[in-house]
Amino acid sequence: MELLVKSTRPETLKTATLVVAIGEGRKLGDAAKAVDLASNGALSAVLKRGDIAGKPGQTLLLHSLPGLKAERVLLVGCGKGDLSDRQLRKLVASVHGVLKSLGGSDALLALGELKVKSRDTYGKTRLIVETLADGTYLFEQFKSQKADPRALKKITLVVDKAELADAERALQHARAIASGVAFTKDLGNLPPNLCHPSYLAEEAKALGKAHKNLKVEILDEKKLKELGAGAFLAVAQGSEQPPRMIVMHYQGGKKDEKPFALVGKGITFDTGGISIKPAAGMDEMKYDMCGAASVFGTLKAVLELQLPINLVCLLACAENMPSGRATRPGDIVTTMSGQTVEILNTDAEGRLVLCDTLTYAERFKPQAVIDIATLTGACIVALGSNVSGLMGNNDTLIKQILKAGESADDRAWQLPLHDEYQEQLDSPFADIANIGGPKAGTITAGCFLSRFAKNFHWAHLDIAGTAWISGGKDKGGTGRPVPMLTQYLLDRAKA
Repeated sequence: MELLVKSTRPETLKTATLVVAIGEGRKLGDAAKAVDLASNGALSAVLKRGDIAGKPGQTLLLHSLPGLKAERVLLVGCGKGDLSDRQLRKLVASVHGVLKSLGGSDALLALGELKVKSRDTYGKTRLIVETLADGTYLFEQFKSQKADPRALKKITLVVDKAELADAERALQHARAIASGVAFTKDLGNLPPNLCHPSYLAEEAKALGKAHKNLKVEILDEKKLKELGAGAFLAVAQGSEQPPRMIVMHYQGGKKDEKPFALVGKGITFDTGGISIKPAAGMDEMKYDMCGAASVFGTLKAVLELQLPINLVCLLACAENMPSGRATRPGDIVTTMSGQTVEILNTDAEGRLVLCDTLTYAERFKPQAVIDIATLTGACIVALGSNVSGLMGNNDTLIKQILKAGESADDRAWQLPLHDEYQEQLDSPFADIANIGGPKAGTITAGCFLSRFAKNFHWAHLDIAGTAWISGGKDKGGTGRPVPMLTQYLLDRAKA
């Protein structure tokens, strides 16, 4: 679907559906007043009858109003006072749902006058466009019966002339982010018999071929052994699928400028290994590569925007399976850093592939490193599915990520990383254990990773609760935290 912004008088344009906002208390916004005037008071008459109360997201469809070129007018309630981000998203989703059910091929949204808390024209427009784009997403490549082609082909957002430049910039950024979100969703939704480490490596190569300023390197088992990535290899050794560390280096800034680094957990299927998971819901463990998928999506957005930064993306890709070759609880492995790890639970495998990948990231001398992982079920218990868990070793970096999450409406919440928690990882046989017991599981996972991130500014995002919607017919990848990560890099590009 094509999304545009335009400065025009909405009541004068020909369109299949014109959308205008109605406030609670029968209040007409500026666009609605213009439509009411052009239609000889048609909207006032509808409001007088009480057909719509104006509550946020409430809709009423009107046909063939006099004096207008629009075939239909869709009234949408916007409540009273400033909207929250959530209310705006719900309002736009409600409008989009109605538009998709109609036969018209285009629509004109005169919603630029909506007031949203702490949002200027840029921020408001970006949220609207991202919500509309998200509403068009379909994953049906494995369905024999495809959905009917949608009639709605184009949506134009109407803004004031003075706001046009900001709205156009928002549209450009939102398109890139939406493209990255869709790519991340696609990768997460793919079945694990297709989307394995080698498949992700081929996806990286395809990106590299399409973009001259993206260098791609694939580290196979042989190279990982040479590097001493004992923890990474331990996770993969039970599977027939070979592991891959994928390294993608985007050069958008100055040649000597230090890069930012994103590290993604890419466990393409997680049975738990010998510490096997319960059968119920195990199909959703194909989403255990959503950290890597979100790095892919963020990189795609960066490539579309050609941001003036340098960025290194490292994906730790493996499959965690039980077999006669699989790692056992009690095994001790040596990591790339030289530290030894006692593996007490083979289902705590994400931190094992990540720790070696974090060590590998050192060679790029990064300005900052963010790792992204569906790491712990404990994070879902602590924070649910609304915000991602955040830890790190640098206050400035943490604040930058939190701010980016607020700006992108893709929030994180900081958890403590105090030294007291580190003691839970003590092992009598190795330098560190890979689990810290039942208490504070998300934090001790972060503590484990922090042992391998001492030589750079580092943050860890646990997206176990936010990366996908679980269960039922609506289950699927969310594409988070691509908006947050892209916003973080947009902020760094401006800086």
